[in-house]
Formats: sequence, C-alpha cells, structure tokens
Amino acid sequence: MSQGKQGKCEDCGKNYEDIQTTCAHCGYSPHGVYVKEAADPFWKCGGCGRTTQAAKPPEKCPGCGEVCDFKNVTCYAPQCGGPGNIDPQL
Repeated sequence: MSQGKQGKCEDCGKNYEDIQTTCAHCGYSPHGVYVKEAADPFWKCGGCGRTTQAAKPPEKCPGCGEVCDFKNVTCYAPQCGGPGNIDPQL
C-alpha cells in the first residue's frame, strides 16, 4: 500500500493528514491520494471569484473562507472545450 503525500497542499494549504474527506479544492483524499474526477464541474465563488473543481460546491470558499453562493462555470459547449474546461463567458 502506498503511503500518500506528506506536507501541505499547495492549493488549499491544508496538511494532507488533516484532510478528513476528499478536499473540494485540491481533490486529495485523507491519505494524500488524488481522487478528483475530470468530469466534476467547476464552481466559481460569488464573493471572491475563486474557481474550484468538485462534484458539488464547497460549504465554505477555499479562497475567502466565507459561506458564498457558487455558480457552475463548467463548459458544456464545444466552443470552449466541453466538460473538463471552464466557460470563459460565465
């Protein structure tokens, strides 16, 4: 069994061993294994504009730490590359 990552996540700043569930921002599991799905939508914070990729929007924004409204900004059209990309018009 692999040991997983050590140290802090460069994206969210959490220690890998402190992540209790899959981190909505960085996609790492509690064991430091990357588990984010490429098909997960992108969510943009209505407060600070930070974009994160997760199956559902986080309860608190990983950027500003506030409880904010999140908008799905995933691209669903071929013009912006389809799912797995952010729609620049949103």
